[in-house]
Amino acid sequence: MKSQLSHSFRDIISVDNLLSAWQEFVLGKKQKKDVSEFNLSLMDDILQLHEDLANKTYQHGGYYAFNISDPKPRSIHKASVRDRLVHHAIYRILYPFFDKIFIFDSYSCRLNKGTHKALDRFKYFANKVSKNNTKTCWILKGDIKKFFANIDHQILTDILEEHIPEKSILWLLERIISSFSTSGKTNTGLPLGNLTSQLLVNIYMNRFDQFVKHRLKVRYYIRYADDFVVMSDNKQELENLLPKIQIFLKEKLKLELHPDKILIRTLAAGVDFLGWVNFPDHRVLRTTTKRRMLKRVVNNPKRETVDSYLGLIKWGNTEKIKEKIWKIIKI
Repeated sequence: MKSQLSHSFRDIISVDNLLSAWQEFVLGKKQKKDVSEFNLSLMDDILQLHEDLANKTYQHGGYYAFNISDPKPRSIHKASVRDRLVHHAIYRILYPFFDKIFIFDSYSCRLNKGTHKALDRFKYFANKVSKNNTKTCWILKGDIKKFFANIDHQILTDILEEHIPEKSILWLLERIISSFSTSGKTNTGLPLGNLTSQLLVNIYMNRFDQFVKHRLKVRYYIRYADDFVVMSDNKQELENLLPKIQIFLKEKLKLELHPDKILIRTLAAGVDFLGWVNFPDHRVLRTTTKRRMLKRVVNNPKRETVDSYLGLIKWGNTEKIKEKIWKIIKI
């Protein structure tokens, strides 16, 4: 039997939980117009929200859409403050439960994980497979095509039902999930920008993680959002795994690997993962990342900008780019 959430709908919508969610949500946002307006009558707004949730008259509103380049173009959909407060209230209760059932080597949007931990694990696995660089380490790398845009609502709901026994919680999650659909598709897609989306895609992809680890018996596997790698000292093993992975994604999750981003190559040739090109004994920043970073430093040579980039690049072999950054800010 699947692990079951023990928390209730009442725990999620309680005034105490809504207030705690507000305190977390408002950090760093107090000066924003929509947040400050909601804060003017905070208790009235929270009590009304609690009543709407308790009576199940709550309806999720629309989204404000805008585009960013981070580094590739992305479409962000921002919900109202009221709805984002609901997202935080849900997340506070659901995240601790689901985090316990995720595999260890899922690194996106999880506490005490992140890109640096994933890169360290990549290096650790590579050393294991290569027996400290005495054997060839082969790596299968995959990238899921239009990840957020292709999350199937019904499949996601079915997965949630396996772990959440209370219908009222499922009702609320359905309000969130159905509030957005990818353009041109019905009942498909989650919005980039929702806190709940970060959790929901991990819940969705946990089905894939479990398949890879427990059905395919893959030992050296790492996933970060829509990127994953599998390592082996046997190229044929990876070639045999690839079609099984593709079939599972298509049949069980209605997802596809990006055809131009599938590769099987040796670590010695360099493997691009999470913005870094990884080699047996070092890693270097992706060329496009370096160019973008230098351009931003030129355009905005403030100390906080420079410090943030210096903090990022300390995780690899970046002496040359450090010299370029220091030359820019000294001009």
